[in-house]
Amino acid sequence: MTTNADNGRTTVGILFGGVSSEHSISLITAKGVLGVLDHEKYEPVLIGITPAGTWHLSSEEELGRLMDGVALPRFTGEGPQVSLPMGDPSEGLSLKYDDASFETGPHLDVVFPLLHGPFGEDGTVQGLLELAGLRYVGAGVTASAVGMDKHFMKIAFESAGLEVGPYTVVTARDWANDRAGAIERIKKLQLPVFVKPARAGSSMGITRIEDWADLDEAIQSAQKLDPKLVVEEGISGREIECAVLDGFGHEMPQASHPGEIEMVGDEHVFYDFEAKYVETASSELRCPADLPQDVQDSIRDKAVQAFLALDGEGLSRCDFFYTDDGRVVINEVNTMPGFTPISMYGMMWAESGIGYGELVDRLIRLALDREPGLR
Repeated sequence: MTTNADNGRTTVGILFGGVSSEHSISLITAKGVLGVLDHEKYEPVLIGITPAGTWHLSSEEELGRLMDGVALPRFTGEGPQVSLPMGDPSEGLSLKYDDASFETGPHLDVVFPLLHGPFGEDGTVQGLLELAGLRYVGAGVTASAVGMDKHFMKIAFESAGLEVGPYTVVTARDWANDRAGAIERIKKLQLPVFVKPARAGSSMGITRIEDWADLDEAIQSAQKLDPKLVVEEGISGREIECAVLDGFGHEMPQASHPGEIEMVGDEHVFYDFEAKYVETASSELRCPADLPQDVQDSIRDKAVQAFLALDGEGLSRCDFFYTDDGRVVINEVNTMPGFTPISMYGMMWAESGIGYGELVDRLIRLALDREPGLR
């Protein structure tokens, strides 16, 4: 393990914020990770990305202030701008101040990119870190890109023999040149349907419709986040999730006990953004999910299959439907699931015997164990 020669600790770049609609969730995730990070073993170096896309050196104190009493905080970038050392990870960060002066900052042994959504979880930042020769937590470029795109993700799952639900894809070109044809394809699906941005997360921009009269409004809402949409037929069944954690070297990944979110009250017809991050009393986790043991085992096996189908690394959360007729249908994976205090990934592993702090430590060690570049 590489260490900071000055104090013997491993320097961990905590990368948070970003330009996606999940900016605020990334800040909440970063605060959660910092809360359990072993500061005797790791020296955190906080780097925040503003909604405009500028990178700034930050601190635990600044992040704490941003979080005080604010449900959905925003990072504005008070510190110097940050540039990565390209090609030589032993060099320190380049820091640029408001007066245009430069300074060399700390070097990074590993980066924990706590970024959700496009331009963070989709392979773009992972590619930048690869170019910089830096180790980082989580999936590589291709797995991140495929895992972010619900269209290509489904193709990968189908290729691996996993069952996916009925769906169709509507691109911006489809909608501009053959709207009637796109609508005809959509209406071959059975109501209710879910209209989703293809490359957004945290249930952002998703609309459940039960009447075709609401289709146009749902498409317009989703297109505000992504010009490419996936329209999925609603599946009658229970929503089950399973967390996957990579093995060291060539060890096989592990899957947690499956978990199930149970909605409380009538405010949410599905596990949407508000239920995930704002109205925490509206949902409860049951882990292990109340399922026959053979079904639990099948879900765990399929979660690992999905991880391998994407050539995943580090971690993922896999979402399934357990249908009324006993089938396990995969919905999607998340290659950088949230680590907020109420996020499913950490809670499922806690119920499976790996605590939050131990989980963060293992993910960092997995990243340090992996050489940058092709592998």
